[in-house]
Amino acid sequence: MKKPELLVTPLTVDDIVPLAEAGADAFVVGEQRYGLRLAGEFNRKDVEKAIDLAHSKGKKVYIAMNAVFHNEKIEELGDYIQFAAAAKADAIIFGDPAVLMTAKEVAPEMKLHWSTETTGTNWYTCNYWGRKGAKRSVLAREINMDTIVEIKENADVEIEVQVHGMSCMFQSKRTLLGNYYEYQGKVMEIENRKMEKNMFLHDKERANKYPIFEDENGTHIMSPNDICIIDELQDMLEAGVDSFKIDGILKSPEYILEVTKLYRDAIDLFFEDPDAYDDKKDELLEAIEEIQPANRSLDTGFYFKETVY
Repeated sequence: MKKPELLVTPLTVDDIVPLAEAGADAFVVGEQRYGLRLAGEFNRKDVEKAIDLAHSKGKKVYIAMNAVFHNEKIEELGDYIQFAAAAKADAIIFGDPAVLMTAKEVAPEMKLHWSTETTGTNWYTCNYWGRKGAKRSVLAREINMDTIVEIKENADVEIEVQVHGMSCMFQSKRTLLGNYYEYQGKVMEIENRKMEKNMFLHDKERANKYPIFEDENGTHIMSPNDICIIDELQDMLEAGVDSFKIDGILKSPEYILEVTKLYRDAIDLFFEDPDAYDDKKDELLEAIEEIQPANRSLDTGFYFKETVY
């Protein structure tokens, strides 16, 4: 068995070195013009610096280009992909086929990770995009542990899963918050709404609060709870899942750093002694619960939901 990559989403360039030293193996960076739901905004200079810092620590950097691109942005893709290649990014994350087609033209050696958020649900689809040029498939958050293991057993590409953090429940390309405030006769700049940590949709029937924010890609409604699977990693570690992602969106740098350390401990402990991991996994979960924001409960997402056909 090989250790999975621990993939983390930093908020700023200053987070790269501390996270690398805490045990992160790779980072997702980018800017909202091209990437979806990034933990932090990285302009081109930031991306270059992040790559230099990560590479100096022997780590990798993946650039997010997983937005849905309308025609007016298609002409920009070639230039940004060439920038990513020149900056020596280790891969580009994409969902829109326009990115794949453009990358083949302008940077054919660039590694590509296929990520459409919701459609990576079976090994046949993963392998299809592998045949088109993707080296990795990012699985949907809505599939269970058994399905993940089955996909890994049959996939010809690397497999990435999210093990921690919130996930997106709904996205609209429309500026729903802006429209709402305008309807009320209020004006609120997008910059003030983007990544605002105190904006929620409140579902009284379910007693849930869904974080909501708006950016250049539209309106995003996030899950009411955070996924945390630190005490249930064994099946995926034994199956050889290639990458575990910690999504730090709407979290503080301090929180992301501590969670990274704990997952690093969990992974390393399992490979040293699976029984020792089994003995300590409840402590690891408790350590995360202690630093968890008061308004964010932890759950296991869809990992143990029954698949209904």
